[in-house]
Amino acid sequence: MTLLGNIIWLIFGGFVSGVGYIFGGLSLCVTIIGIPFGWQNIKIGIAIMTPFGKENYITPNYSSTLNTILNVIWAVYCGWVIALSHLIFGGILFITIIGIPFAQQHFKLVPLALFPFGREFR
Repeated sequence: MTLLGNIIWLIFGGFVSGVGYIFGGLSLCVTIIGIPFGWQNIKIGIAIMTPFGKENYITPNYSSTLNTILNVIWAVYCGWVIALSHLIFGGILFITIIGIPFAQQHFKLVPLALFPFGREFR
């Protein structure tokens, strides 16, 4: 079921979204200051490609000062927009019975999109 869900997800927008996040992350990596943010954007892009069968894990160093500062900067500048888009698409997909599993995947990506530093999606 995980494979089928991921295939359907990729066909109906997951691939395009993931590639967009990855290209956005690569463009952020052009500057030295943007490298950590670009890497997190690439990480979100990879997570968006195949969300079925994966979970959001907090790493042991999640509460470090650097992760907290970077999460706050991320959340203020772009994380809230990404998280809001996942909430909106999840809400729209939750209307139909067929869309419920896909809505759950969008809701699962919200914490990763809002605070990506110190989190893994595996």
